[in-house]
Amino acid sequence: MTTLIIGASPNRYRYSYKAIQKLRKLNFDVYALGLNDGLIMDVKIQTKPINYKKIHTVSMYLRPQNQSQYLNYLLKLMPKRVIFNPGSENEILMNKLEEKKISCENSCTLVLLSTNQY
Repeated sequence: MTTLIIGASPNRYRYSYKAIQKLRKLNFDVYALGLNDGLIMDVKIQTKPINYKKIHTVSMYLRPQNQSQYLNYLLKLMPKRVIFNPGSENEILMNKLEEKKISCENSCTLVLLSTNQY
């Protein structure tokens, strides 16, 4: 299951950083998109959207006001689901994605991974 983290940060104290570490330790394929480039384990943070193939899950770590620029990108990727982590909940974006049959949930990637519900 391939995951794209949007809002990835090279700051080891950020939850997006911790999520990438946890996903990689569990052998998930991970891509990262963020404002600043960097490397988390073996995952390079890209600063421009890339049209990846077969993204299963997008894990969102951006505040709602910073998400609208990614709507068309998400629709192109057509992931199976988008997880809106705490602080990133966005009902408007969720509704637009769900209209295109993309499953959305307000949840925490780290909690889902820790409880084997990912």
